[in-house]
Amino acid sequence: MLGLRGIPNVQGGVEKHVEMLASKLLGNGWDVEVIGRRRYLEGGDRYAWNGVEVVPLWAPRRMALEAIVHTFLGVCLAAWRRPDVLHIHAIGPALMTPLARMLGLKVVVTHHGYDYDRQKWGGFARRTLKLGEFLGMRFSNGRVAISRDIAQTMRARHHVSMTLVPNGVAITPPSGNAGTLAEFGLVRRRYILLAARIVPEKRQLDLIRAFAKCGLADTRLVLAGGAEFDSAYVAEVKALAREVPGVVLTDFQSGDRLAELFANAALFVLPSSHEGMPIALLEAMAYGLPVLASDIVANRELDLAPDEYFHLGDVDALAAGITKKLAAPLSDEEMRERAAHAEATYSWTNVAQKTAAVYSALLAK
Repeated sequence: MLGLRGIPNVQGGVEKHVEMLASKLLGNGWDVEVIGRRRYLEGGDRYAWNGVEVVPLWAPRRMALEAIVHTFLGVCLAAWRRPDVLHIHAIGPALMTPLARMLGLKVVVTHHGYDYDRQKWGGFARRTLKLGEFLGMRFSNGRVAISRDIAQTMRARHHVSMTLVPNGVAITPPSGNAGTLAEFGLVRRRYILLAARIVPEKRQLDLIRAFAKCGLADTRLVLAGGAEFDSAYVAEVKALAREVPGVVLTDFQSGDRLAELFANAALFVLPSSHEGMPIALLEAMAYGLPVLASDIVANRELDLAPDEYFHLGDVDALAAGITKKLAAPLSDEEMRERAAHAEATYSWTNVAQKTAAVYSALLAK
């Protein structure tokens, strides 16, 4: 697998997807190797994680070059190692699909979202990502979409077959020993949570401004996420967080520490303008949390209740939604029912089985 920063416990939706998928594929009889970017991984040597081989490769520390250079090197490594299937994740890395095919590899591409719609990219990068989508869809042997909208759009735009394999969700109950709440001065059910990278499309600024409008003296806003690169947006988020009382920046959290934040939140909010299929929102649902999400297509595919959506960018509507949700908390029974439904509906075991079927069909040709 190629096209991601790495696993395990590396920030990002694609990274979480591959981490869960790879471990489940082992149970379906597949050997899995993940090629990651060295600076996000521990040490510089290859290692095994839960039976998955992880191979760190160098990549430049420049946002515009990191993914494409790393993918080129990864394709060259795959051409030498000759796997049964090279699985490329995301449309940026999919730029290298023709090269992989020319080198005799069988390639599956997973489309995780319209990355050219991300606010951080300029005109040249957007055109490059659209080219990656075209090349990935036209030249791969197998194609996977993580949402109905992506599958339908790719069929119509590129006249190719797509296999729909939505993201899954799996949670680990916190041990109670992480100490995350104590470290950040948080109280159970007295904080709102957003777990996401600090990038413009996650719209942390909207959430901070909405929180400020609510005037919640006894509730905090927790932004759990970091940034791989410094930017004007990151600086603006940090500055506004300092100005608004009650905003807590925890940086990137994972494992038991993140589980503790999810399990004890009063509300999860996802105000983003761009998602493929939002794993963090699925995780919040699997913890039984009440949620609020922007009304973008990717979030609407989860079929939440009408009062769990607000219009993208409408800070006043978001503030009103937060106030309403906090005033009517779910009962313990309602939270258990919500959690059970999410885990039954979005299973990583099913994701692995459907993905393995794509591999098997490809190898049978």
